[in-house]
Amino acid sequence: MTTTAPSTAGRFLDPLAPVLAGAYFARPLAVVRETAGQGGPAPLVRTEHFSLHKDGRRVELRHRLRPEDLDNDLAGLLADELFAPGWLSGAEVFEHAFTGVVKSTVDDPMRAWLRFYDNTLHRIRACLREPPRLPGRSVIAGFAPVYEHALRLTPPGRVLDLGSCFGFFALLLAGRGRNEVVASDVSAGAMQLLEAYATRRDLPVETLVCDAARLPLPDASADTVTLLHLLEHLDPDVGEEVVREATRLARGPVVLAVPFEDEPAEEYGHVRVFDLPALRRLGVRSGRRFSVHEHHGGWLILHPR
Repeated sequence: MTTTAPSTAGRFLDPLAPVLAGAYFARPLAVVRETAGQGGPAPLVRTEHFSLHKDGRRVELRHRLRPEDLDNDLAGLLADELFAPGWLSGAEVFEHAFTGVVKSTVDDPMRAWLRFYDNTLHRIRACLREPPRLPGRSVIAGFAPVYEHALRLTPPGRVLDLGSCFGFFALLLAGRGRNEVVASDVSAGAMQLLEAYATRRDLPVETLVCDAARLPLPDASADTVTLLHLLEHLDPDVGEEVVREATRLARGPVVLAVPFEDEPAEEYGHVRVFDLPALRRLGVRSGRRFSVHEHHGGWLILHPR
């Protein structure tokens, strides 16, 4: 699971399945928490937080993260240290590496994900209170202004969030007490985690596992529909279907955000790039009144008829 919408591979991960203490095993790779004096052959590569080893036909990823390090900046660490240099590749491998690090850092899977959510939300809120002057490569610091802007653009009422992934935005909405929130995603594992966390922290978030282009909901069933960093994961034709579905479901505005990239970030499952003219074309094809603007990426607001 990534910072935004999960890849297709993420549909089939069970984030709460039991694991051996300090270890996670999957077909593409094994992930283990590194311990002092851990033996074996020399690593293929060693970075600040990780090392890669060959274990027969399978690659073994070792890490040196502690429970207090466990948050959504893990996505950036994996991307920068292992995927951007080409040591690992592919969205499926990224999903397993991310899940494996979380579940091997704290021995009980549920406690591991609770720690991940608590740490991430604490750091998001810290960024909202005082934006860092130099966010660097922090995924959390980079995404916090997107959440802040989306919160400002989302009026009170019932909100349907499409492509919620971990559901951080849905949790922020629920926490401010002005919205009924439904989070949806194609990944059953992501929605399982979000529902478990919201229940344990007494936050009113409903979850729905479905394709963002076909939701089992009636017309005009939400006051606002949000799509934050979802369309870059979808081919253009599918993206058009998702926007049509969002306009069907929204009584009020549709709030859509995308990153601006020179090339799609493949490690996060991105398949296309956007600019303001592309968002304007999407607005024209929606058939609604619309506006576009730039703020830490691009925004398209489809206004009520």
